[in-house]
Amino acid sequence: MKKRVFLGMSGGVDSSMSAVLLKEQGYDVTGIYMKNWSQDLPGMKCPWAEDLADAKRVAVQLDLDFEVWDFEADYKQKVVDYMLAEFQKGRTPNPDVICNELIKFKLFYDQAIARGADYIATGHYARTRNDGLRERHVSGEDIAPTHLLRARDENKDQTYFLYRMSDAATARTIFPVGDLTKPEVKRLAAQHGLDVATKKESMGVCFVGEVGMKDFLREYLDAKPGEIREAETGAILGYHDGAIFYTVGQRHGLYLGGGLPYYVVRKDLARNIVYVSKNLNAEDLWATELRLEDLHLRNGLTTEDLVKIPNLQVRLRHRAPLVNVDAEVVSSLRGPRVTTRSEKEDTVLVGGLVIKFGGAVKRPATGQSAVLYSGEVCLGGGIVAE
Repeated sequence: MKKRVFLGMSGGVDSSMSAVLLKEQGYDVTGIYMKNWSQDLPGMKCPWAEDLADAKRVAVQLDLDFEVWDFEADYKQKVVDYMLAEFQKGRTPNPDVICNELIKFKLFYDQAIARGADYIATGHYARTRNDGLRERHVSGEDIAPTHLLRARDENKDQTYFLYRMSDAATARTIFPVGDLTKPEVKRLAAQHGLDVATKKESMGVCFVGEVGMKDFLREYLDAKPGEIREAETGAILGYHDGAIFYTVGQRHGLYLGGGLPYYVVRKDLARNIVYVSKNLNAEDLWATELRLEDLHLRNGLTTEDLVKIPNLQVRLRHRAPLVNVDAEVVSSLRGPRVTTRSEKEDTVLVGGLVIKFGGAVKRPATGQSAVLYSGEVCLGGGIVAE
């Protein structure tokens, strides 16, 4: 009897080609379009209807059962409201990470399994590896420990966005394109006659297509103009349209004239001031340690386990190079701190993790994710704290 797979189909080339590969591998495939967002903004049309039409056309072409599942109310509450609250605090969240954790690999996964699916699948660039030994998961379900692995195409690897998916979901998820490169996927899609083979990738907000984040936020947050000041002198260099729109390290969109570029180095939300500097070595742009909160460690790992892992690495941004951790992980998540160094107590984040680097690294914005790896294995990660 064929194994049944519910495939998340977005209307893009990756999920469409995933459908082809799953059929070729002998699975009984049902395509699911997740309707997460459908609201238009002034002058900006949400592309959901076009994406749905593309997904449906591929399903018809491949003779797949196809359904639309409406998660819009949950998405607004769990992803959009979270994102807006984070920006109001002056942080820079990553909605893709939260969407994957709570929508695609929670709501979609739970509903698919309840409907009789043996597996779910998506078009993400990632891989899994099953160690074969079965054990009782904390959920009560007997599963084989399954590792989340980086994709073969390092330029497209999406494990940075997937690190918070549950162990149970990982064990029953297939990533059909994870062993392919993006050019290979597009070439195979063209060979199979899929119209979406040449479809342009959406590079905007994860749920609103090409709409920029700033344009989206304007519709939902009350932002006021304020001063842009030089960090070193306090001199007023210009004005902004809302400090919440700016991210530490940002250099585009400041409109402060020619010469060397300015970089945002800090924000004062209480006074609605954005501070900038031309100094690339400004202290606020770099870090030798990073504090993480809201940790999600995979396959039962504890923070105590992390210090035992050789060649521990962290990715601070999607597609950024992996950075070597100095193997000294300071933790207060459980019990005493775990470190081989003498550290001040105020460097410990209660309920979280402090990781140290061998040298200075470019500081990621608070609210972003830092994702830990050992070789190709994703170990989990956390949210960058203040």
